[in-house]
Amino acid sequence: MSKKTVLVTGSSGFIGKHLTKKLSSLGYEIISLDSKNGYDLTIREKLNDIPVFDLMIHLAGSLFVPESYKNPYKFYHDNIISTLNALELCRINNARFIYASSYVYGNPQSLPIDENHLIQPSNPYMQSKLIGENLCEGYYRDFKTPIIILRPFNIIGTGQHKNFLIPKIIHQIQSGKVSLFDPRPKRDFVYITDVVDAFIAAANYRKSDFEVFNIGSGISYSVEEVIRILKKISKKKFMVEYTNEYRQNEILDTIANINKAKRLLNWTPKIDIKTALKQIFESQI
Repeated sequence: MSKKTVLVTGSSGFIGKHLTKKLSSLGYEIISLDSKNGYDLTIREKLNDIPVFDLMIHLAGSLFVPESYKNPYKFYHDNIISTLNALELCRINNARFIYASSYVYGNPQSLPIDENHLIQPSNPYMQSKLIGENLCEGYYRDFKTPIIILRPFNIIGTGQHKNFLIPKIIHQIQSGKVSLFDPRPKRDFVYITDVVDAFIAAANYRKSDFEVFNIGSGISYSVEEVIRILKKISKKKFMVEYTNEYRQNEILDTIANINKAKRLLNWTPKIDIKTALKQIFESQI
């Protein structure tokens, strides 16, 4: 990048904290746009005093899938309106836009899943993210706003909210009993530092003005396999029970095909699942 002013929305969130720290270490000037510093990205009128920037990385939004069933209006409102306002700021500033989307493929027809796989969102969160992608496509088509969409699979790492699977398991390990719904689902877990590196690579990518990239590890692990790894890491004895409650529209396996990100972004994940789980476990005890 010739200029180095990056606006990060959701800068105090899980990804945002890690990303802004890395951007700062690389010499980028950062503008933090976050509800915690008084910016509500869903209210357009409150965004008129934003300083000039060259690139926006849009992380802000509601993201816990089970909560999206309980409060779908909030997810649709927050994720769609914030993305629309973010894109409009980029249009006005002639700035580039990197959109943190999500897994949007629903129940996969084949594995691994590449970016051309059928899109079939299976919950309100996923749907809200896909609508955000559609807005990105519109702003590129109509205004030539340069856009990169990243579709991270299951991000894990230190500092993640305790509602998410890995921190939830580790917290329960301390009590001696782990209670979970379903041992079967397999997920492609990608570590936070690798995700941050993907955003940095996207920030430096200038070969085209619109691209979509899967961000994952290329390997999936079941809940049961994660438990086995954590048993070895923790060296603790604990009971595990599964209630066999199945989540609505549960997907049993996801594996990202990350060849495009490897080829065009020169990005490859470096942290394997055992190293990732060890770092998270040690950060929580």
